[in-house]
Amino acid sequence: MATPNPYLEVMALTKRIGERVLFHDISFTINEKEHVGLIAKNGTGKTTLLSIIAGKEGYDGGKIVMRNGLRVGYLEQTPTYEPLLTIRDACLGHDDDLKTKQILTKLKMTDYDMPFGQMSGGMIKRVALAQVLEQDPDLIILDEPTNHLDLEMIEWLEKYLANTTKSILMVTHDRYFLDRVCNSIIEMDDSTIYSYDGNYSYYLKKRQERIDNLNDEITRANNLYRTELEWMRRMPQARGHKAKYRQDAFYELEKVARQRITNEQVEIQTSASYIGSKIFEAYDLCKAFGDKVILKDFNYIFSRYEKMGIVGNNGAGKTTFIKLLLGEIPLDKGKISIGKTVRFGYYSQEGIQFRDNQKVIDAVRDIAEYVDLGNGQRLSASQFLQNFLFSPKEQYNYIEKLSGGERRRLYLCTVLMTSPNFLILDEPTNDLDIITLQILEEYLRSFKGCVIVVSHDRYFMDKVVDHVLVFHGDGQVQDFPGNYTQYREWKRERDEQQKATKGETDKSRQNAYREENQSNRKRRLTFKEKQEYQTLETEIDRLETEKASLEEALSSGLLSSDEIVEKSKRLNTVNSELDAKSDRWLELSEIADN
Repeated sequence: MATPNPYLEVMALTKRIGERVLFHDISFTINEKEHVGLIAKNGTGKTTLLSIIAGKEGYDGGKIVMRNGLRVGYLEQTPTYEPLLTIRDACLGHDDDLKTKQILTKLKMTDYDMPFGQMSGGMIKRVALAQVLEQDPDLIILDEPTNHLDLEMIEWLEKYLANTTKSILMVTHDRYFLDRVCNSIIEMDDSTIYSYDGNYSYYLKKRQERIDNLNDEITRANNLYRTELEWMRRMPQARGHKAKYRQDAFYELEKVARQRITNEQVEIQTSASYIGSKIFEAYDLCKAFGDKVILKDFNYIFSRYEKMGIVGNNGAGKTTFIKLLLGEIPLDKGKISIGKTVRFGYYSQEGIQFRDNQKVIDAVRDIAEYVDLGNGQRLSASQFLQNFLFSPKEQYNYIEKLSGGERRRLYLCTVLMTSPNFLILDEPTNDLDIITLQILEEYLRSFKGCVIVVSHDRYFMDKVVDHVLVFHGDGQVQDFPGNYTQYREWKRERDEQQKATKGETDKSRQNAYREENQSNRKRRLTFKEKQEYQTLETEIDRLETEKASLEEALSSGLLSSDEIVEKSKRLNTVNSELDAKSDRWLELSEIADN
């Protein structure tokens, strides 16, 4: 077995913010080619820890040692750029670096002259991600890399990172992403580090074993402790040497017996108000913004207790669809009929605008002093906040001191405390820790009302929804009876059948080729592959030039109908060739970088 080659060693690291200790004396190592996922509760300093390791923030004690010459790439959770800066300025400079362009193309960011001031948060995240990957770092540090990416982008990034030989340290709530990318998990719990040599599924199993073993040890210690306590009470003050030895052992035993498993977790105790048989009916809904069609003659009738997921690429109209249903955006055509008993609870992607100088308890009391749990039970605002892990002391903290995850947890608290019977959740998983997500999943599965979830978290969707609406763009909405993974499996089988009938390369051969290529990542390019690599660069440049020319012609308004059809067909062919050649170029580039 090869000796591990440490890239990064964190030794007895301590960080405080004011009186609050985020972590104390934590230590761990990241080795060459190791893909590490960091797991911890919201508010325990995950983002701060990544920022410290990346050299963006100081610390109060301990040491960080990196291998000499180690190149580090860091993706912040919320990257920022000057509003007037363009993608070309930030990423390409005057060289138009080919690898950066290929990654930007895969991330669907091809307008290099767009200023950051005109971009959404998701677009900015994709540009920042491209910048990190093109730097060819030895260690890639990623803070919530899947936030704001659509499912297609997440799956591409997942494959890219799973196949890279670079070391990775990342924080993410996406459990499928953790499972498929990481080969090691670090759990930070109450300033104690637990390391697991495996993916997320392995971590769950071994973590439970650790907790069970510790519980058994505490139980045994308690049984022995009672016997020893009786002896301590009977013994006179003057003890001999043997008695002194037993007394010291008693105090060590007492420490073990008094241990408690810290298992703080969100407790969602709310009751949905009664919901009648008529829920929500949509007839012939149409909506467009200029030439961009969101809905075209959309019809749907919601059933009681229905759990619907909504998926689709960024820009396909998912959030617009929700706002149309809620009446926040006017329809162009159609009718919506809502049952009299329906009470909406809307968790938006933007979140509620809390006042930073407001205390946590006051934000909740502004909504209600008490929360009705049903059956005559109710909780005060303070008691309800404790269910969401805000201790009585923390409730009097100012909101500006909360982490991003704590703010989202507070927002979730304010949505659920009104006892809605129709929950609409737009990207509810962003910034929430995995433990909170697990509790929210269980709550939604047993929720006595309707649920609509827009999310890029595939694991969350699989746990919660029983069917999905797939937004394909241009007003095309597909209703699929099943969860997200079932939809992807169905789509994969359909695509393979279509490729087979068209005589395209069989997908299984592509996968076998990728696997073979992955297993030989340590090797160098052959002479033939070097020639292919160089040829691909020329062909990609040619195709990009042709693509730009075709797009310019199609938007000119000067073409005849026959020319439009001909050039549209050619553009589709060029895009397909560009995707295939870009994928191959990136594969060869990984080997060339070794």
